[in-house]
Amino acid sequence: MQYAVFSLSVRTLVEYVFSSGSLEPGFRSGAAMAEGTRIHQHIQKQYKEGDRKEVYLKTEIPHEGLLFVIDGRCDGLLTGENGAITVEEIKSTAELLEPDFAGRDVHWAQALMYAYMICLEQELSGIEVKLTYVRRGGEEQQSLYRNVTREELVAFAADTVAKYAPYAELMVRHGNKKDISIRQLSFPFPAYREGQRHFAAAVYKSVSEGVNLFAQAPTGIGKTMSTLFPALKALGEGKAAGLFYLTAKTVNRLAAQAAIAMLVDQGLHLHAITLTAKDKACFREEGLCSKEFCPYREGYYDRINTALLDMLEHETLMTQEVIASYARKHEVCPFEFSLDAAYACDAVICDYNYIYDPRISLKRLPEERKKKTVLLVDEAHNLVDRGREMYSASLSKAPFLALQRQYKSGNKALSTAAKAVNAFFIALRKSCSEAGEGEWSTYPEELPALLETFALEAEAELLSPSPPLMAPPGEDEDGDGLLDTYYAVQGMLRTFKTYDERYITYAEVQRGDVYLKLFNLDPSYLLQQMGKSFRSQILFSATLSPLSYYRDMLGAREEDYSLMVPSPFHKEQWQVSVLPVSTRYRDREDSLFPLCDALKGMTARKGNYLVFFPSYAYLQNIYALFAEKYPEVPTLVQSTGMSEPDRESFLAAFRPDNPQTLLGFAVLGGIFSEGVDLPGDRLNGVMVVGVGLPQVGLERNLLRAYFQSQGKNGFDYAYVYPGMCKVLQAGGRLIRSESDNGTIILADDRFLQHPYRALLPEEWRDYLVIT
Repeated sequence: MQYAVFSLSVRTLVEYVFSSGSLEPGFRSGAAMAEGTRIHQHIQKQYKEGDRKEVYLKTEIPHEGLLFVIDGRCDGLLTGENGAITVEEIKSTAELLEPDFAGRDVHWAQALMYAYMICLEQELSGIEVKLTYVRRGGEEQQSLYRNVTREELVAFAADTVAKYAPYAELMVRHGNKKDISIRQLSFPFPAYREGQRHFAAAVYKSVSEGVNLFAQAPTGIGKTMSTLFPALKALGEGKAAGLFYLTAKTVNRLAAQAAIAMLVDQGLHLHAITLTAKDKACFREEGLCSKEFCPYREGYYDRINTALLDMLEHETLMTQEVIASYARKHEVCPFEFSLDAAYACDAVICDYNYIYDPRISLKRLPEERKKKTVLLVDEAHNLVDRGREMYSASLSKAPFLALQRQYKSGNKALSTAAKAVNAFFIALRKSCSEAGEGEWSTYPEELPALLETFALEAEAELLSPSPPLMAPPGEDEDGDGLLDTYYAVQGMLRTFKTYDERYITYAEVQRGDVYLKLFNLDPSYLLQQMGKSFRSQILFSATLSPLSYYRDMLGAREEDYSLMVPSPFHKEQWQVSVLPVSTRYRDREDSLFPLCDALKGMTARKGNYLVFFPSYAYLQNIYALFAEKYPEVPTLVQSTGMSEPDRESFLAAFRPDNPQTLLGFAVLGGIFSEGVDLPGDRLNGVMVVGVGLPQVGLERNLLRAYFQSQGKNGFDYAYVYPGMCKVLQAGGRLIRSESDNGTIILADDRFLQHPYRALLPEEWRDYLVIT
């Protein structure tokens, strides 16, 4: 009989079949992985000679046309005095171990599957199974035992596989249909744009060879399809097994979603899902994730398999709306449902965090699958600062003082732990004062142990049957609450583990509180570590210039490829001018009138225009003067904290058939300066005010000093390159196709100087100087 092979791990199998009950509170996972590893190692160190740990096991089980290839590592294989063998499975838990605790079904199932595999491998008639629970912190340990016969284990394994089979059969059918559809798939446009075929070929070659590609491809070339199409072709040929399309902003996720939808319309059969942030996906406006407030949490694992089978059977492109409809139908949490579905999908569209951020990354993604998965990293220039943010961590004093007072009578151990951390911050404030400028940069040797103690006590309180105490009125105003503080502490502890010469510690006293930060100066190493398990990373943007800087900051290896795709558009499509006015902070007052007059000149011809400013304050000053001098010109102004409908309304105003000129005031580096597509007469001109330099501050100066010490140009790394990236992104809103044309005014005298002029695109350098 010809079998279709379906490979999976023991853990994946038993969690699908035996997981039950409700979603656990999110904080449980905070320390579980690191603590679980420590507990496993502690137990395994007690093994005697002849005992084995982390034993790799593999078996094959046929079932109705499918051959299940199942593997995994059992924690321990112990040999008794009489030669009897015991299989041990070790689990860490945050729960109290009651005397009558019988163990969880899913944990017993994992141990029994390993016992089955050992019985077959060693031809045993029976075996002892040992399930050991250790409470986090190591103060409690309890072992449970079962003796099982070979016949019982054979029946158990067959029954387990039979319960998993409907899902496996669905995935096999889907896989066959997917491979055929990809082989038959054609490029969805009549022709490639100039440079687009070369870019797509480089993506395919990189995926095929399993190397990374750093590609600068100009705005308007069609980067989304240029990366998705060849990656899917490689997937259909077995060179990859799945892909993640990673973005920094919602608008880019929607573009990727639209590109896959276009391919689906042309015959592609693919399970693709878009992951949405929890607060946006949640059905509960209050966002309260507990059994008292959310019915979608209760009994989640009892309903999730039916929900997954239903959606995967009937849907291909799983958008937020599709996920929500099935989540309501089956009464499951939409966010957790989307995560569970993501592990089953061929393509996942999501934020960078799901791969690169150790706090949020999809931890259940098996290493074997990672080796066959491609990462398409859109607008990769954003990953530099996002990486720093992911790998940095900070704490302040106020929450610990609030918690010390809040739990003084209700939980003395937690109050004492909070008091110890608060005392550290009191001493830190004194050190900052003695430093003279409110800054302190000594590595806090004693802090990790204090935070470990606090985390254990906080976790115990959060897991207690009674709800956490409410703070007395007025005492928790400066605190973040126990749960938020616990999260922050876990983030700090995690960062201590990666702290090396690429970090610096600094502290500040601000508005009476003390802040401590472990600041990641160079994210390249950690980005490389988080991405190295994957088959290939395609990091692309219109603004990876200079490419050497982005290769350096994004962790490129020597063997990784680089590609600079020339613009498919002609110089004649841009009319570029430089207004040599100083927009430096000290000169901004003097720049108001020249900038207003230049804006009036730009908008003299009817059309839609955008002007980008380095700050809201500067924007407001210019806007007030322009509105006063030229009230006849219709204007729109970007405001802080715009809602999604407000953003859509702002962009919708840029219509190709506007009867009057429209001038939009926006912020450089903001929501309208990246990823916004206004083709044709929806946008006729752009002015960029300033060279985009980040605001001078402590962290930027720390970056400058660090890179200078590494033999690089510290000012360029900390200020110039990030700033000019914003300029190029904003200017890139203008020309989106071969038929577009328009005006760009670069308002700053530094555009005439090195290094700013050298960083301009080739097609912008033949500019006119406005006198």
